[in-house]
Amino acid sequence: MTRLYDDPATFSDDMVAGFVTAHPDRVRRVPGGVVRATRPRRGKVAVVTGGGSGHYPAFCGTVGPGFADGAVVGNIFTAPSAEDAHSVARAAERGGGVVFSFGNYAGDTLNFGLAVERLRHDGIPAHTVVVTDDVASAPAESRDRRRGVAGDFVVFKVAAAAAEEGYDLAEVVRVAEHANARTRSLGVAFDGCTLPGGDDPLFTVPAGRMGLGLGIHGEAGISERALPSAAELAQTLVDGVLADAPEAASGRVTAILNGLGATKYEELFVTYRTVARLLAEAGLEVVAPEVGELVTSLDMAGCSLTLTWLDDELERLWQAPADTPAYRKGTVAPTGPVEPDDDGDADAAAPDMAAPITVAAADGRAAAS
Repeated sequence: MTRLYDDPATFSDDMVAGFVTAHPDRVRRVPGGVVRATRPRRGKVAVVTGGGSGHYPAFCGTVGPGFADGAVVGNIFTAPSAEDAHSVARAAERGGGVVFSFGNYAGDTLNFGLAVERLRHDGIPAHTVVVTDDVASAPAESRDRRRGVAGDFVVFKVAAAAAEEGYDLAEVVRVAEHANARTRSLGVAFDGCTLPGGDDPLFTVPAGRMGLGLGIHGEAGISERALPSAAELAQTLVDGVLADAPEAASGRVTAILNGLGATKYEELFVTYRTVARLLAEAGLEVVAPEVGELVTSLDMAGCSLTLTWLDDELERLWQAPADTPAYRKGTVAPTGPVEPDDDGDADAAAPDMAAPITVAAADGRAAAS
């Protein structure tokens, strides 16, 4: 259960306050969430992610060069308000427009959509990209009804890298939607999660069983199965995701084996050993995989497998460098003069990111979270 808190009613606000205090050189707090401490170049498309809290490092942990420009932070498992989304977007935007990306949940879709309308009324071009990667939440013919789970991470990263490269608003939207169309996820839970101040988990799984097809907001799985070995679980996840592979899929994928909050990294690595073998046997080459906690659900015990079928553009953007509090890949090299804030006050912690980002290493790992 979630044991460490002061006031359950202010848990998310307290978390953001501590997060910003821990990373003052990387993020700054604004009403509704956080934005980069280092201001990007003028004219860049701002990629703003968000949703309810409880998913760290999603969403605020991936704000930084090469990744998101800002993150809107709602209460635990609760969509942020349209006002908060508008506030964060205004703080993050640099003249190239705003792309909001988030998982497919009714409250998020409504409130981010309202924020887009407000931004457009302000004269700021804006668009939403909704992530729909969870194969368990709706059949293939109803993909637009599927939830966004750990596939959020891939879509956010690809969109952000495109914006960093200088894509315009329409092109950032295009490549983000393309990444979403090629991304599939399936997850399992061994135990539910407990909200701060709560005595009981949002759902329970009987001893010796697991829930298949869980959500990341404390939703139980759509079915139960006997608790498998790591190798058996790998087979279930790989079979479930490959059964829903996109049409005309390539033979190159990236893979994320994502921990949901209370599953040890060692367990994930044991499972990934078989995942990698099964994908190779299926004729797939895995590019720059990630194993670890990227989209969590408080203290939920479980994991999910995400595959994104790559083409040259998606592979380049997935492997592009990023430097955020919770996720780093390659080397980001900011250069340029201090960029004044729009009100004319120089922001000493905000150099202009006018120069391109360079890569010093081809692989990346999630920082400890």
